[in-house]
This record gives sequence, C-alpha cells and structure tokens, in this order.
Amino acid sequence: MKITGLSTYVVPPRWLFLKIETDEGVTGWGEPIVEGRAHTVAAAVDELADYLVGKDPRLIEDHWNVLYRGGFYRGGEVHMSALAGIDQALWDIKGKALGQPVHALLGGQCRDRIRVYSWIGGDRPADTARMAQEVAERGFTAVKMNATEELQFVDTHDKVDAVLARVQAIRDALGPHFGIGVDFHGRVHRPMAKVLVKELQPFDLMFIEEPVLSENYESLPEITKHGSTPIALGERLFSRWDFKRILEQGCVDIIQPDPSHAGGITETRKIAAMAEAYDVALALHCPLGPIALAANLQLDAVCYNAFIQEQSLGIHYNKGNDLLDYITDRSVFTYENGFVAMPQGPGLGIEVNEAFVREKAAEGHRWRNPIWRHADGSFAEW
Repeated sequence: MKITGLSTYVVPPRWLFLKIETDEGVTGWGEPIVEGRAHTVAAAVDELADYLVGKDPRLIEDHWNVLYRGGFYRGGEVHMSALAGIDQALWDIKGKALGQPVHALLGGQCRDRIRVYSWIGGDRPADTARMAQEVAERGFTAVKMNATEELQFVDTHDKVDAVLARVQAIRDALGPHFGIGVDFHGRVHRPMAKVLVKELQPFDLMFIEEPVLSENYESLPEITKHGSTPIALGERLFSRWDFKRILEQGCVDIIQPDPSHAGGITETRKIAAMAEAYDVALALHCPLGPIALAANLQLDAVCYNAFIQEQSLGIHYNKGNDLLDYITDRSVFTYENGFVAMPQGPGLGIEVNEAFVREKAAEGHRWRNPIWRHADGSFAEW
C-alpha cells in the first residue's frame, strides 16, 4: 500500500480536515488545525506531503519521526498540528485496512465509555446557571465555563465577585456534586490568579484550567498555595518535551494535550504515559470537530489516566455547523448519562460525509479569535 495524495478542506465553523488516499482505495481522515490559522496549517501539511507521497502509510512511527525530526526547525503549534492531522489519518488508514478500531491496535480498550462535559457561558461568561441546567437536562453531569472577561494584572474585586456569583448560581441550581470546571483561559495573571484560586476554593470545583498561561508556569507553585482545587493545563503545549518541564515541577494535576495540536495519536499517547508516571490525570482538549473527537476517544480508550473528555456539541464557536454535521452516523457520539461509548468501527470509528465536506469547503472560513482591550486601551488576553 502506498500513499497517493493528501487533500485539505477548510470547513466552517473553524476547522480543517485532511484526507489521505492510497493506491488500494483505503483512505484516512485527520483534523490538523490551529484555530484561527487554518490556512497556515494547510500549507504546512502540503509541505510535509512531499515526503509522504509514495510511502507505505502503515509505518506510522517512522513517518512521525521523519516528519518531526527531519526538519532542522521543529515543534510549535503549526508544525505539530499539521503532523497531528497526518498522524490521525495514518492511524485511520491502518485501522480500516485491518478492520479494527485504532484502540485495538494500541493494545485494546481499558474502558467502555468516558465521562464528557459541555461548554457553557460563551467567551464573555453569562447566563451560566440556565445553560448548566439545560445541559444537565440533556444528561451531562459536568460543565466547563470561562471564569471571567478580560482581567488586568491587578483588577477590581467586582470582577472576582462576578466569577463567584456565576459559580454559586450553578451550585444552587444543580447541587454540590455536579462537576464544574472553571477555565481562566490565560486571561488571568499571577496577582489575580492567587485571589481567584483562593476565593473559588469553597465551591469544590472539578478543576481550574490554565490559571496562568503555560509560559508562566513558574508561577504555579505560588498560585497553588492558595487552594487545593486540581489544576489543569496543557492545551497550548505541543510535545512530550513541552510537557516534561510541567510534569517535573509537580504543580499540575491534570494535563490537557490536544491530539490535533500535540503531534496526533502517536505523540499524545506518549505524553499521557509520561503523565501517568507522575500520577497526573488526563483530560484531552477538544473544542473541535468530529474527526478530532474520534481521535480523542481512541486515546481515551487506552490511556489509564483519562477521566473526562471535552467535546464541542453546542459550543459557542460552532455557528453554522456543529459537531455532528460532517459524519454520516451521528449515533457514534451518543451521550448517555454523562458518558460517551468508545467507538468500535474500524480506524477512527467514524464515516466522514465527504460530499458535505466538499460542499462546505467551497464556503470555507476565515475564523479569527476576538481582539479584546482593557478600559485603558491596552491589549487584553482573550
């Protein structure tokens, strides 16, 4: 079997899909994307394709090494996301060729299903109690929300009070045991992170995500002194070498690599195994499309430390098209009692609706994240 071509499709709402074809008619799909940089990643895939065409797609580990190590410059979100989508598609091909789900090729599943959570509240969090109630009525047992709007290095306590009021409203509506993750989203700097972590302590949160930006990880020892809520981090880290320093520091309780950013299934599984050796949990990042979610679930099936899975159904980013629109069998992602079952179909376990992909690719997108500013006119982290 030989690879004959790679094709990328920029599709709404903000996704990039990749199809790899072979001379035996077996095709694989991946989702290589940096949100807001879809065309840049598509160009990177095109450059990496020069090596792949004509090669045996089943030699996944060797292809990963060449595509990562074969360039003098390596790593970063664009390179690793392009590599991630290629890796996903190669695993999809291998599984389809052998008639097995990817998790069977990775040693076999160690769980039947995994808990999922739903996003609520939007970029500027609001109406969180009502939205949490709605998703609870649909069977979810956990939600995640952005903590705050833009926040200065040192800001006023009314913004802290607003965060606490939103979380309290969810607790009041759904009780003490409903799962709540609060995402600081890199909007919070060390001075205010200490305040928020301390003030949120009484709410028994499931986790606090990205209390500071990953590049400011040296602040974590000081921040974690102010509370015992599990700290999650990692969506902006892209390789086992990025995660190595985080795990060695010992302040992160949950890592959140994204298999569409962090080198695909091959690399993310190694990151997860590193974390397990440090007794750190895994909650894969996935506010993306159906191919990405399918790849995530293949990993959740085999990673012992996985405990919950992000998914994008109904997320505020998905305007115009949503998670299920690009696959033919929507039942693959049926959520029941707050869980989703491990896919059992060959490869990634989904069938992509290629005709719809091509139709929407003609429309495309140029999604960009918002640019925010503080009251004084200075740039604010989104």
